[in-house]
Amino acid sequence: MDTKDLENMNSVASEDRRASSDADGARLKANIATGSEDGSSQMAPDTTRVNNGSTPEATIVRSNVVSSAHIVTADSVQAEEVPTIPLDSLQTINALQPEVSVHSVASTRSVHIPTPLVVQPSEYRRGLGEWVQLWWDGIRPTYFPLVVIPALLGTVLAWTQSISTQTPLGHFHVFQFIGTVVSLLLLQIGANLVNDYYDYLRGIDTSNGLGPGGLIQQGLVKPVRLLSIGLTVLSLGALLGLIVASAGGPLVYFFGLVGLLCAYFYSAPPRALSSLGLGEPIAFLVFGPLITTGAFMVQAGYGSASAFIYSLPLGFMAAATVHANNMRDSEGDMHAGKRTVASLIGIQGSRIWFLVLLLLAYIIIVLLGVPHGAPHWILITLWTFPLLVVVISGVVRTDISTGFDLVMRQTLRLEMFFGILLLVGLSIQAIIPVLPHLPAHILPI
Repeated sequence: MDTKDLENMNSVASEDRRASSDADGARLKANIATGSEDGSSQMAPDTTRVNNGSTPEATIVRSNVVSSAHIVTADSVQAEEVPTIPLDSLQTINALQPEVSVHSVASTRSVHIPTPLVVQPSEYRRGLGEWVQLWWDGIRPTYFPLVVIPALLGTVLAWTQSISTQTPLGHFHVFQFIGTVVSLLLLQIGANLVNDYYDYLRGIDTSNGLGPGGLIQQGLVKPVRLLSIGLTVLSLGALLGLIVASAGGPLVYFFGLVGLLCAYFYSAPPRALSSLGLGEPIAFLVFGPLITTGAFMVQAGYGSASAFIYSLPLGFMAAATVHANNMRDSEGDMHAGKRTVASLIGIQGSRIWFLVLLLLAYIIIVLLGVPHGAPHWILITLWTFPLLVVVISGVVRTDISTGFDLVMRQTLRLEMFFGILLLVGLSIQAIIPVLPHLPAHILPI
């Protein structure tokens, strides 16, 4: 559409408005003249309908405007000011065929429905990889260091005591070590699954997104099925433990029985041990002296006071980990009627008790490694001081569940690094005296 066409359109529109205005004026004059000839008898009905104090001429104009079907105007707007587009102009525009046109979309060749972002549960089937990941999270692998580190400590202590100039490589029973670790892991997994079942029955951790497990709470596994699997795993661990304990003597059987009872009754009725404020003492006993001494006896065939003494730091750190876990869940535990040390002594008392448990572990290491003639190499565990500072600052500064969950995970890392460095220190301390004899023993001449 060029400039000349627009000018033609504007001229046509102005002429149409002028002609329409002249016609309207003529009709208005004719109506007024007719009204004056009829007299007051015909004007009375119109004037009686308007009682707003207006003049008779305005009344007559208003009444005739209302009666007209072709004129629409207002008191404050002239007819010339109302924008109109004559029909001839629209026809002219249509004849010019503008570039923008409207097409019908009533019918299309095909309709594509996108795949929904959220799949309905009835249509969804989890794959093998997803189920493996769900069960892996449900057995709580984060807590495995609690049983593996003391088992390694007892084994290494037994191995270092067998090192001498005649046997610089010592004696190490591989199958007994593997059997010990596997049986302990089975007992730990079974205890975790059974704990999830009984916590679900008592309403504990039902809405806790930070808590471990959650196979029942998320509706992934039926409660009875989870209990059956947990008891089966516990039975397998106990059976393998019986076989391994035969190398350690009757006392190892007693240790295994105590550990099995603690694993089941930690959360099982009638009186769950964890609900009686015994979570920390049980963690100290099981993940400290019980496992360490038992693993030592399986390797060496006899007991030793050194295994008990070196197990104390790990026991205190395990108790600190369980205490941090209880600090995280203290609010939900109080609502569910579960009494823990954290819920009984409050947040400030819990912080102090947590720091005491951690510092006791380091105090024992210092007392064992500083005196003259002591195994000084175990002092390399003090390299974990930076991580210890992080844990202490975290527990002092936080007062929410997510913060205590982070503190608990950092405490687990602290125990793992602490235990590994302790193992390294004990091994170096035992190997250094027999280093001159190693070449002759390995390569006899």
